Order: sequence, then C-alpha cells, then structure tokens
Amino acid sequence: MGIKAIVSGVHDTQVGALPESTCMSLHADASLGALADAGLKVSDIDGLLTAYSFASPQLMLGGVLGEYIGLQPKVNASIAMGGMTGGLLVRHAASLVKAGICRHVLCVTGDNRLTGMGDKVQAALADVGHPQYEQPYGMSVPAAFAMAAQVYFHEGWLNGDHLAAVAVNQRTNAALHPQSHMKKPITMDDVRKSKLIASPLRMLDCCLVSDGGAAVIVSASETARDRPKRAIELLGIGEGHTHEHIFAAPSLVDFGCKQSAADALAEAGLKHQDVDCAHIYDCFTSTLLITLESMGFYGRGEAGPAALAGEFAIGGRFPVNTNGGLLSYGSSGAAGGMFHVVEAVRQLRGECGPRQVKDAEVALAHTLGGIFSGHCSIIMGRA
Repeated sequence: MGIKAIVSGVHDTQVGALPESTCMSLHADASLGALADAGLKVSDIDGLLTAYSFASPQLMLGGVLGEYIGLQPKVNASIAMGGMTGGLLVRHAASLVKAGICRHVLCVTGDNRLTGMGDKVQAALADVGHPQYEQPYGMSVPAAFAMAAQVYFHEGWLNGDHLAAVAVNQRTNAALHPQSHMKKPITMDDVRKSKLIASPLRMLDCCLVSDGGAAVIVSASETARDRPKRAIELLGIGEGHTHEHIFAAPSLVDFGCKQSAADALAEAGLKHQDVDCAHIYDCFTSTLLITLESMGFYGRGEAGPAALAGEFAIGGRFPVNTNGGLLSYGSSGAAGGMFHVVEAVRQLRGECGPRQVKDAEVALAHTLGGIFSGHCSIIMGRA
C-alpha cells in the first residue's frame, strides 16, 4: 500500500502579547514542544519546513532555526504563501514522508508580530494590494475581504447578526483555552457597536495581531507504534488557487477552497457529512462563513443562519474553530493557520478538555492565503 503519513507531534505556544519573545524563541519553543509531544529527539528529525517572518525577516529561516536548536536535516526549505502556508508545510511534509525521503518532518511557524512590530504590521499589510491597480486607491486587507462580504450582504445571504454570532461563538470557545489571546466575553451587541473598519466589517469581525508559534511533526505511519500519543492520519489534502489580487478574482462567491475541499475529501474517500469538526481560517467573520459555503458544507445563504442558530458551538451540530480561531485564540502570521491544524489533531486525540467535541473521529483543517487567493484543506482521522 505504500507509506502513509501521520501527525505524531504538535505544539503551540502561549499566544498574545509576549514581550520577552522573539521570532526564533517562538520557533524553538514550538519545535521542542512538538518533539516532546511526539517522544522524539532533535536528531530524529530528518526534514525541516518553515514559513516566514515579518518581524525578523531571514534569508534562510530554516537554516537559522536549524543552527538555533542544533538540527541538521537532510531536507530543509521555507515556503511563503501567506496564511495558507501552515497547511502547505503539512502537505509537503506528507509528500516527503510518502516518497520515503524523510521519516520525521518538523513543520514550524511563528512570529512576534504584536510586540516585535507594533504599528509596522499595518504598513506591511498595506503592501498586499496590487501596486498598480489597488494600492494607489487605498485598498487595505480588510477592504479587500469586505468586497466579498458586500456581495453576500447585497444578495441577502449574510447580515450583521450572522457575523456577530461567529465572533461571539469563537470568543466563547477561546475562553475555554488556557493559551488564548482574548478571553474577555463579548456580546452580539458588542460586535454590532464596535468600530467600523471596512463596511460591513467592524473591529470585532477582524482577527487579532498576536505573538505566538506552532509546530507539527509529520511522520511515517510505521513509526506510530513507538510514539507516546495517538497517531492522527492525514487522510486527504487538497489545494486551490484562483488569483493573487482580489481585482483579478474570477468570482467573489466561489474561491479555490471549493477545489481544495473537494480534492481532500475525494482522497480521503469521505463526504462533507463525515467531518465531525472543522477548523477553518477566519481572518474575518465573513471569511469563515463564505468559505464554508464555497467548500460545500452549507448551501448559499445557509452558513450565516447556522451560526446564529448555534450550530458552530462546541456542542452544536457542526463545531467550528473550537480553540477560538484567529478571531480570539490568536493570529501570529503563518502560525495562525497552523493553530487550526494543532487544534484539529488535539480534538481527534480527545485532549481538549472543556472544549472537546464528543466522538470526534474526522476533522478538517483549512488554511487560506492572500485575499481568498490560495487554499489548503486537510482531512485527518484517528489512525
């Protein structure tokens, strides 16, 4: 049957304002935590995949981390694809393992964007728009995502109450996680009255800026018997890419996640209804709802009412972002998406305590880069 890929170890650091941290300390903490979780030594790792850092740009981030923790892998590479990068690291690690090139691949993300960059974060994100057709007209990241939300509002598929329900649900979930950035309870009215950022998106519809790191170790399935934790199998992974800049998007209602989810489910041999919990990139409340519909988990105009009805709650029909997501758990560059992968693994292991989804056997982790530009969907199951 060939080699299968499993997740053998995961770790995420404390998330929030961590003034004592650096980009590299967060990478090291996440890496060593994942190694301990998998019962592995640094010398057991033969593949290293990293993302990128805004706070501490490096020519070869993986090389810097290798010398920092004493790792000399036979494969070392960095990938920069925005918020989808965490998922891509896992996908490429699985490919290395399945090809027999590596047995244990360490995938690491992290940044100290909050305390290491301050207001420079906004300047960096302002450069995302196309230099000729978007930047001169004041396009911002929130404004670009708001364009898709405006289509949904215009068609009557979403409204402010739907968005507020997402924000409140995820803050409720984050309050149950000891490491989350934001635990302070919020109400629907708090969301509705928060500062307008880019209509219809308000402050509490937007993800956080955080310090934090996360790491995942992908291993050959034959090593599972030697690991201390339950192995989680990577059942199916898909990608979807439709554009880079929002002005060139072929659609404002269907995106590459439609293809990435379809391919991941097909490879896993599963259907939408087989997924017990979903951990989906949520840079904005509207992004989550639009992605769910584009992926086919809900029909057009159904995701918002589902959020309002409580379906996404931990005890609901379809639990979503049980750690609080980027909106409340935290968002630390590429680690924002990797937090979703870590939470999916922990749900399948049954390690989530008060936020545990009952009988979770299949989970989806989804990462998104750019302005709905690139997508990576990962279906996981108990090995």
